[in-house]
Amino acid sequence: MLGHRIEDWDNAYANSANIARSDRWPAAWTEPAQAFRDAMSAQGRARIDIAYGERPRNRFDLFLPQASPKGLVVFIHGGYWMESDKSTWSHLAKGSVSSGFAVAMPSYTQCPDVRIAGIVREIGVAIGTAAAMVDGPLMLTGHSAGGHLASRMVTISTPLAADVAKRIRHVVSISGLHDLRPLMRTGMNEALAIDEAEAQAESPALLRPMDGVRLTCWAGGGERSEFLRQNALLANIWTGLGAVTSTVVEPDRHHYDVLDGLADPAYGLTQTLISE
Repeated sequence: MLGHRIEDWDNAYANSANIARSDRWPAAWTEPAQAFRDAMSAQGRARIDIAYGERPRNRFDLFLPQASPKGLVVFIHGGYWMESDKSTWSHLAKGSVSSGFAVAMPSYTQCPDVRIAGIVREIGVAIGTAAAMVDGPLMLTGHSAGGHLASRMVTISTPLAADVAKRIRHVVSISGLHDLRPLMRTGMNEALAIDEAEAQAESPALLRPMDGVRLTCWAGGGERSEFLRQNALLANIWTGLGAVTSTVVEPDRHHYDVLDGLADPAYGLTQTLISE
């Protein structure tokens, strides 16, 4: 019988160090993101830097389809709650926008300037602000730390107003971090400052889902083992708590290129996100 134990927690959650030619990113995202933003702005279909709070990073971009939106998709970026911003990911709105949905992409204050619990509250305000601008169903998605934030929104301690929460049709957590406790063992925790109380209060895997939640946990087959475990973990637990869940492991994708499908309206990831 083989036993499994993690000795190097930093390596377990290190993505760039374990992806071949990882130096291609973030340029592989930022250049198409800028091109998409420029094209949408030229068509009058982009609203950039909409304020949802008083802090400098309390801004979101809103991309609009050609006709009246069928609903709203919110994409929440990752970066271990410490890195990146909305401008890196704009092109990933293309699949949903081309399918007739508006897409909001928020930035948020980052650790160590705020704790993860504070980011959760900010994202709740961002979603509420965007939802007030676009009618119809809401679909939430996020990558890595953003997957944590998206799934956290549909727990019973959600920061969302009840009328906004009721509009959520689907949550797709992409390579999401659903249990914060392992991250307490990494060097990143010097900045994240996660303690046991915050891990218990802010980990979706340790919280109950709201009634009627539909959740898809999606990861690449080439992910680190911990991301694959975290991907399966939330769907497994929430199935036992009454949610409708799916787990997808997409072959030949790693932690970065697993996002590419969001730019294509015909791709399985986009189709899953906006499906009824």
